[in-house]
Amino acid sequence: MSEASNSSSNGNAPAVEVFAVYGVEPEIQAYAMAKYSRSALSMKESLKEISQQKAEKFLNTFYFQYGHRSIADLAHVALAIERLSILAAIAVADEQRWDGQERSTRYQDFKKSGYFTPDFGDDPQSRSLYQETVNNLFAEYESLSERTFRYLTSVTPKPEEMKQEAYERTLKARAFDVSRYLLPLATNTSLGEIVNARTLETQVSRLLSHTHKEVRHMGDLLKRAAVSPAYNVAHESLRQLVDQIRALSAELGARAEEELLREVRMAPTLVKYADPNAYEIATRRELQQMAKELLGDMPVAAAPVVDLLDQEPLEVELATTLIYQHCHYPYRQIRQAVEAAGEPIRRAIIDSGLRHRGKHDEMLRAFCAGQQFRFDILMDIGAFRDMHRHRRCIQIGQEFTTRHGYDVPEEVNAGGTRAAYDAVMARTAAAVEQLARAAGEESVQNSQYAIPLGFRNRTLFKMDFAEVVYISELRTGPAGHFSYRNVAYAMYEEVAKKHPALAKHFRVTNVREPVDLLKR
Repeated sequence: MSEASNSSSNGNAPAVEVFAVYGVEPEIQAYAMAKYSRSALSMKESLKEISQQKAEKFLNTFYFQYGHRSIADLAHVALAIERLSILAAIAVADEQRWDGQERSTRYQDFKKSGYFTPDFGDDPQSRSLYQETVNNLFAEYESLSERTFRYLTSVTPKPEEMKQEAYERTLKARAFDVSRYLLPLATNTSLGEIVNARTLETQVSRLLSHTHKEVRHMGDLLKRAAVSPAYNVAHESLRQLVDQIRALSAELGARAEEELLREVRMAPTLVKYADPNAYEIATRRELQQMAKELLGDMPVAAAPVVDLLDQEPLEVELATTLIYQHCHYPYRQIRQAVEAAGEPIRRAIIDSGLRHRGKHDEMLRAFCAGQQFRFDILMDIGAFRDMHRHRRCIQIGQEFTTRHGYDVPEEVNAGGTRAAYDAVMARTAAAVEQLARAAGEESVQNSQYAIPLGFRNRTLFKMDFAEVVYISELRTGPAGHFSYRNVAYAMYEEVAKKHPALAKHFRVTNVREPVDLLKR
């Protein structure tokens, strides 16, 4: 590039200016950025002329009337969600355009976190059974954490150069990797998210349409948080400053209070119309019925833990995936039933997936089809919780259940705790089944909160080749949890069998090699 091309025609000032913007409310920032396509004003000029009223008027016109939804991509909101269940946290985080972090079961002890109790209405017997079951799981969680830590210290000598505090902290984290198998989905957790307003609107609508009452309530709380005054971390110090200014001048103090302490609402316009999604609710009801009619009470067929699926006609994939989410059968078994049912049934399933779609509704996630690498994976819920973070792939999850059994960490056998572990899992599974049979309106949903993270669940992952490599490389690392390490390595092995020439491009860690527990 010549010197002239990098300078303005009026001197030596750079023609390109790049600067960060700070202290702007999300919707005003979105308006200012959207104006690039509608005005010759610079960002600084736009921000100086925009008020909240102008932003709201602009967004009402272009976002809601004209459907220019990309404008909401420019308004980002930070939200904290505290003391929700792990089950609800999974639902909250189930967004492809989501950025956030949740409490880690590896680095935090959950024994004092408490748990969520669903509404059992006028069924005190179910409430009592539920609380007894969950309390028992937490007691066993604490016991297993302590016993596994003692076992790990007995088989892992401390290096001389390692401080005792670091040694114990590392092995406690490894012990939590084992004891987390006993944490129920009811366990209280917390998470933070930073999302754009369009994602937040979609998220709120989806949560308000959920099968679980707690999750629907969470959607309502997120909506309120977006349109209500936000928490200002500097409020106390600014209040002191305003008081000092007011002591010098009442007039200046009033102006300072108006500017510095005014209430800020993060997305008062863009999220205010987020409501339950009628398309999703009606379609779920229809597809649940179609799944029952198609599959009946047939036994669940045996399937690999990680199954790389074969290619098939798009219509077969769509119909199979639409049914998949509403049952507990392996993908191949559902596909066989879909193919056997014939083309009219296949078309009816696809039609049901789109019949209730409104003018502004995106297609259901099941229609994100056509990826070459599709894995039907049966893994423990704790491992799924980690794999769930891979948002570049399409994930279609089945409901939580105990019918697929549970996983047993090697340390449970080696540490001499297998009998107690099996006993609590058996008691819990029986309690979950009893709770699901109760007469309450959401008895099945309520029972799921008592399911420990060690029970297996089935999820369909669809992705491109680069994402397979990324997950396989990242999740087989020796510092990772042994459960998802095994899943990621099996994904690599499945691809290597089908495409042997590509295997050399995976930089995976062999999970069958011994792991140094002190290396994170």
